[in-house]
Amino acid sequence: MPKLQGFEFWSRTLRGARHVVAPMVDQSELAWRLLSRRHGAQLCYTPMLHAQVFVRDANYREENLYCEVCPEDRPLIVQFCANDPEVFVRAALLAQDYCDAIDLNLGCPQMIAKRVLLAHEKLAVPITCKIRVFPDIDKTVRYAQMLEKAGCQLLTVHGRTKEQKGPLPGPASWDHIRAVRKAVSIPVFANGNIQCLGDVQRCLQDTGAQGVMSAEGNLHNPALFEGRSPAVWELAEEYLELVHQHPCPLSYVRAHLFKLWHHTLQVHQQFREELAKAKTLEDAAAVSRALRLRCQEDMAKQEGEKPVDGLPLFHWVCQPYVRSGPREGSREPSGARSKRALEEEEEAGGRPELLSKKQQKKKLRNPHKTFDPSLKPKYATCDQCGNPKGNRCVFSLCRGCCKKSAFKALADCPGHGLLFKTKLEKSLAWKGDRPQLQEPPPSGPEEPGSCPEVVGSGVA
Repeated sequence: MPKLQGFEFWSRTLRGARHVVAPMVDQSELAWRLLSRRHGAQLCYTPMLHAQVFVRDANYREENLYCEVCPEDRPLIVQFCANDPEVFVRAALLAQDYCDAIDLNLGCPQMIAKRVLLAHEKLAVPITCKIRVFPDIDKTVRYAQMLEKAGCQLLTVHGRTKEQKGPLPGPASWDHIRAVRKAVSIPVFANGNIQCLGDVQRCLQDTGAQGVMSAEGNLHNPALFEGRSPAVWELAEEYLELVHQHPCPLSYVRAHLFKLWHHTLQVHQQFREELAKAKTLEDAAAVSRALRLRCQEDMAKQEGEKPVDGLPLFHWVCQPYVRSGPREGSREPSGARSKRALEEEEEAGGRPELLSKKQQKKKLRNPHKTFDPSLKPKYATCDQCGNPKGNRCVFSLCRGCCKKSAFKALADCPGHGLLFKTKLEKSLAWKGDRPQLQEPPPSGPEEPGSCPEVVGSGVA
């Protein structure tokens, strides 16, 4: 049976999914996907997997995809990152029997069309892609059309550029997504600015996309697609039960609990370190139970009052977390400042009371250490890639670029310990000094009792 394509693939295989959980590194594991599906998610992606490691490491395949058959975890799309088209296809062939489609993350595209086309031709399941937009809408549209032409059957468009990360996310552009949707004839998922069910509905209407993908919003409220904001402990306990059934690394569990309890941990900060130090699943569950008790005490005290700290809901209720940019950090209420905002303020003013815990430890080891960026040494940059260059490099390059240049020119760079020219000259001199091997005299009839000459170490 030929594989389904485009809208037929979306409507039949993906069952017309509109509520989608994004691929998140170390965060969209099986237990979390099942929790999200229980609360309104219709399609999930695996965490982004490294194609090269997936091909090479059987344990990596077992941990991330082959762990067990789970019929309720469908439809499912497996996402890979890859630069080599052949490696990507090999990884996809190993994964295709365990999913409904293979997705290629194109956040940092290289040889894009070739990777998509090769996978489209060789896989038994459809190939999908996830991209970020370019600042220019027309360039983004041309990019999307190129992927469609290469064989992409469904396209997810994150409405932010590759520069909009970390402390500078900014709003996602639905205008870009809408333009892509109008320009291609395959289904499109929109990603960005999704914090509640109302955002989902507005995004579908504004962009014309077939579905909406959530990442950060889902992590803080897995019931987002249900339009509910339940008590944090309700979903935390449900997730921990699923982890007992479908184990995953403890680091994943801690990360999820930090996201779920984010606003409460701004109020009861003493539990932050306890959760970070949890060594077992039971330790993490114990911290979660302790947080629940504190929240129930707060509920009894604040009955009839309004939420504080600028939150729309009380801190024990699942709700979005909006990242502040550096200039907005000072506007956050003192009880709700993120670690990133504190570090940015510290870098700007150099105040010791705002040092992160890691910086405080460094300060204890070296009291004279400063974290003021204006006092840090300025490094000269490589002429080719912009990384710090070697101080004694004869080419004014970093070591990586210097190695390529020196090898190509057969030159030396003593500053980086690269001696291509010297080694070549020594090799040629050594060959010139070697005596020419004499041809052995023709052998006559062997004398009785003589032994044939043994050449090398092998014995016939």
